[in-house]
Amino acid sequence: MAEINLVEAVNLALAHALEHDPDVLLLGEDIGVNGGVFRATAGLQARFGAARVMDTPLAEGGIVGAAIGMAAMGLKPVAEIQFTGFIYPAVDHIINHAARMRHRTRGRLSCPMVVRSPCGAGIHAPEHHSESPEAMFAHMPGIRVVVPSSPARAYGLLLAAIADPDPVIFLEPTRLYRLFRQEVADDGAALPLDTCFTLREGSDITLVSWGAMVQETLAAADALAGEGVTATVIDVATLKPLDMQTILESVTRTGRCVIVHEAPRTAGFGAEIAAQLADAGLYSLAAPVQRVTGFDTVVPLARLEYTYLPGVARIVDAARKAMAA
Repeated sequence: MAEINLVEAVNLALAHALEHDPDVLLLGEDIGVNGGVFRATAGLQARFGAARVMDTPLAEGGIVGAAIGMAAMGLKPVAEIQFTGFIYPAVDHIINHAARMRHRTRGRLSCPMVVRSPCGAGIHAPEHHSESPEAMFAHMPGIRVVVPSSPARAYGLLLAAIADPDPVIFLEPTRLYRLFRQEVADDGAALPLDTCFTLREGSDITLVSWGAMVQETLAAADALAGEGVTATVIDVATLKPLDMQTILESVTRTGRCVIVHEAPRTAGFGAEIAAQLADAGLYSLAAPVQRVTGFDTVVPLARLEYTYLPGVARIVDAARKAMAA
């Protein structure tokens, strides 16, 4: 079993899907000859041909619009948006067509497509390259939103997304692409969508996160253990539909919850989790839910980037505040 990083896991999953399903095809800017800006599709055009791994013009609306047409006719396109900050021209197609295809046709057509895009800060990128817009997509009925946090979950969740009969927004944390390696079997085994993953069990507090921030959250759990506080760590993974039951069951045991994400605080997806905890788990809570998030600003340039991103110290402080209540 090979040890690979997250971007290699994405490549491996795409290759497996292309090899085993003739309806799968890839399209996006520079994904073919160049293998993508992060090399997530490196070698795939040479292996599967330009008819299945297609370079497109620099036109995000055109990429997603074409993918919707392909999906409606029974293909399974995987469209890459080079950076998530460039996805907004395609949002019209995603909202008004991809997300509504099944509803609009009363089930006659579905839209089995995936829109992949690197997301998030932490690589010293310029403006428009560091957004975390998962809450915006989670607000749209008719699509799934998936954010992997490790190579193994990227591989299994991407295969599941490609097999899904409805559109999936698959956001890949750029900071994790080459951060660490993990053993991943290229066995074609998909991981379940719409399911949270419990990474660590503890009895004192529940820490909830997704994507790149799972790494800081796990490190915060280690720091809290040194203070005698045991934390359950939950990786949400699929934000929409949300597996709220796993979170509720954990908070019922621990009585305290800290939610961590790097997107801005206002209307971030953490607010939805907190609201559902208030609706269904209020009497289990021994303290107010804490949120540790990015700030309500554009992600700053390199010098201040890690001031913007939630760090271990901020997560630990929020946990201490919850424990003291």
